[in-house]
Amino acid sequence: MTVGSDYRPEDRTLCFPVQGEPVEKVLLGLKKLGFGVGKYAGFGGRVEDGETIEEAAVRELREETGLVVSVDDLEPVGRLTLQFPFRPRWNGTVHIFLTRKWTGEPKETVEMKPVWFDRSSVPLERMWKDCPHWFPRVLDGGFVRGSFAFNDDNETVHWARVEP
Repeated sequence: MTVGSDYRPEDRTLCFPVQGEPVEKVLLGLKKLGFGVGKYAGFGGRVEDGETIEEAAVRELREETGLVVSVDDLEPVGRLTLQFPFRPRWNGTVHIFLTRKWTGEPKETVEMKPVWFDRSSVPLERMWKDCPHWFPRVLDGGFVRGSFAFNDDNETVHWARVEP
């Protein structure tokens, strides 16, 4: 696949509603269609023109769960660069947030089925293969910066760099 010269990797968001300080429970979504189908993930997506990264995180969480969150209630907890050499249009920077405050109850949507997990039973084996490298650190209260490149299957990690 050839990528045009006007292509730039996109900013994306991931938001994880959590309960407790430290985290006792986390809300994940079982992806029902599209990119990442069958995997558990955070809630998020692309940053649209005219949106801030935080506004995109709030919008995506609302669209995928029905939960309403204020930009002020987002906690930035990470930034990852993802490279898909065999699908360059999937490349991008993912901005990761936690939120402990929202209104509403999680609702299943066409795209996602929200499921609460205890911190001790997060299904890392059913998430993207990069998640074991960084997600536990986020749930433990850390900020994570990292870069990941995926193999030609666009699933398994070819290499990972996570800053200490």
